[in-house]
Amino acid sequence: MHVARGALIGVAEVVPGISGGTVALVVGLYGTLINSAGHLLTALRHLVRGRREQAREAHAEVRWIILVPVAVGMLTALVIAAQLLEPVLEEHPVGSRAVFAGMILVSLLVPARMVGRWTPREVALAHGGLVAGVLLTGLPPGTVAEPPLLLVTAAAAVAICALVLPGVSGSFLLLTVGLYAPTLAALNDRNVPYIAAFALGAFIGLGAFVKLLQHLLHHHAAVTLSVMTGLMAGSLRALWPWQDGDRTLLAPGSDLWPVTGLALLGAAAVITLLVVETRVARRREDDEAAQPAQV
Repeated sequence: MHVARGALIGVAEVVPGISGGTVALVVGLYGTLINSAGHLLTALRHLVRGRREQAREAHAEVRWIILVPVAVGMLTALVIAAQLLEPVLEEHPVGSRAVFAGMILVSLLVPARMVGRWTPREVALAHGGLVAGVLLTGLPPGTVAEPPLLLVTAAAAVAICALVLPGVSGSFLLLTVGLYAPTLAALNDRNVPYIAAFALGAFIGLGAFVKLLQHLLHHHAAVTLSVMTGLMAGSLRALWPWQDGDRTLLAPGSDLWPVTGLALLGAAAVITLLVVETRVARRREDDEAAQPAQV
């Protein structure tokens, strides 16, 4: 089950416009992944400073039973999706974006529900996130034929934040700085130096960002989730089916109804996933509640 969830997150990281953090929210893993990553970073920091006891305590808080299968599923899906999705995205861009747009539109329900009570403050913050998402996804794509490894590391440090921030697509950020195609090619060609530079940047980015996000979710959950909801809504601009190579939005074409059907198909897939996830969570809660009575 956790391997499949990780695979969904991995696939999302390959698709420009979809955030892995969004998928983590939908499949119910977001809080666990953020907390585990935060505890792991704390353990490493204590270990570097020679505080072995504190490092062991922080390490014990990491949910390895979830983290390991999720990582396996995610990395496997990244490699496979890089090979399978690339031609689909290139040959059928309108249909692909329509499916993903329908998925993200329904996924907005997840963080919006987690906010709880929407006050004028939360609404204003969501609108701010919406504007930021629209502006970010409106940036024209760049092109870098042979990127230096230092640029790869720097770009990865920023793009990896999208893995833990719903509404911001790491692939889209790579596309903006011109590193999306080189990164896919590096994965497909097993370019070790490139992949190592990317991994280094990802580690640096996570180390700098995860603890901050963990603090915000623990102490300012409604505010943080409001901004995330807005960012996710703003990211829909990147998934408008009809647009040119410079990301200029175009009017719908003669394929309006087939494309609408694909968007509804994507929405239905996420609704199904949410229903299954809710039932699994409810069954797990029922089982945990019944355990004390059986002892």
